[in-house]
Amino acid sequence: MDTNELLQPFHYLFDSEILKSIKDVALPKSFKKNDIIIDIGQDLKYIPLLISGNIKVLREDAEGNELLLYVLESGDTCAMSLTCCMAKSVSKIRAVADEGVTLIMIPIENMKLWFNTNESWRNFILQSYQIRFDEMLETIDTLAFMKMDERIHKYLKDHVKLSSSTTLTITHQEIAEDLHTSRVVISRLLKQLENENKIELGRNRITVLDF
Repeated sequence: MDTNELLQPFHYLFDSEILKSIKDVALPKSFKKNDIIIDIGQDLKYIPLLISGNIKVLREDAEGNELLLYVLESGDTCAMSLTCCMAKSVSKIRAVADEGVTLIMIPIENMKLWFNTNESWRNFILQSYQIRFDEMLETIDTLAFMKMDERIHKYLKDHVKLSSSTTLTITHQEIAEDLHTSRVVISRLLKQLENENKIELGRNRITVLDF
């Protein structure tokens, strides 16, 4: 697939001038499920533009436990990596391929230059900040105000939207890691949700009935 095809998800966002500039400097990359794309403490020299697949953006505590902040979809970029690039600091998040991922990497010097010279790029960056900020607030609200069974149900419904399928191939351990809790708790509450006819459990598979 050439760069013109890769940039298709961004054609409605950018003008022809910036599309040509991106094509000139873009570095295409592919990642398999669970590959680390950006890691905590990494010096950032590029920002990602996601072409296909989903990327989980995670924080990590002192014990190495991860918490899911938000998920990037096709046409997105990561505002957290943008912030680190602008501040010339190391990455404070981990970005992991949630499935097979194709993206293009943009050098940070181009990102900064285009922000000052191209309106469509500037609008895209500012909009990305706003969307990710809203998602961060939603994550905080979920942690602060929702019970764990409600968090699990919301997590599953969000994944249905991302995958466009009511049947999710996912393990109890994966959910536990994303929600920063134990597999035992997840298994117990998933069974509760099944008894409430909100989901149907299978082997490494969950069908969401109420979404």
